[in-house]
Amino acid sequence: MKKMKVLAAVIAMGLLAAGCGQSAEQETAPMESIEETAEQETIEIETEETEETTAQEENLPEETEEASEAKETQPAQTQQETGAQTEAQSAENEAAAGGYEDNFAVDSAAAAEFAGKIKTAVAEKNLEKLADLTAFPVYVGFKDGGTPVESRDEFLALGADKIFTQELVDSVAAADENALSPSMAGFVLSDGSKANIIFAVNEGELTIVGINY
Repeated sequence: MKKMKVLAAVIAMGLLAAGCGQSAEQETAPMESIEETAEQETIEIETEETEETTAQEENLPEETEEASEAKETQPAQTQQETGAQTEAQSAENEAAAGGYEDNFAVDSAAAAEFAGKIKTAVAEKNLEKLADLTAFPVYVGFKDGGTPVESRDEFLALGADKIFTQELVDSVAAADENALSPSMAGFVLSDGSKANIIFAVNEGELTIVGINY
């Protein structure tokens, strides 16, 4: 009788233990499913974010290239504009200072102005005024032979009568100072005859460089 009771108790305990094991397994299974579901949802979210980020990155290069081209174009345009402004300013400064590079850098207005000074000195037969406009040494081509005059004093020593011949006075007076054209030799002030005065750029300034008869 006691053996039967003990056996019955053992069986009851076994059934109870089996029941608890099944409950634990049933409770554990849903938890595992929830965790798996959560992991899947996390993976899906990360995948969507990755796709959106990739799409945004694919659009960036085009905008970046356009911005780069704009940035590259602006400096080039700025350099060109700056270069043009610098050249214009240099030309203005050169003209203002009389620092001409050569005869072809002299504009018609400047040539006409200097020619007018020569015409005034010749009309007045003012040798000192003419000497002020002359660079020495200067070539003076007299009819009986040309000679280089080395200095202002030597030029003045020739005398007004010898320099201001009637032929030279008439030729210079009839010259059109507004129609002068530059050449390698300079500007020729005359009415087309052999008697003339030549002026050109000398050390950046306009000066008389030759007188011919």
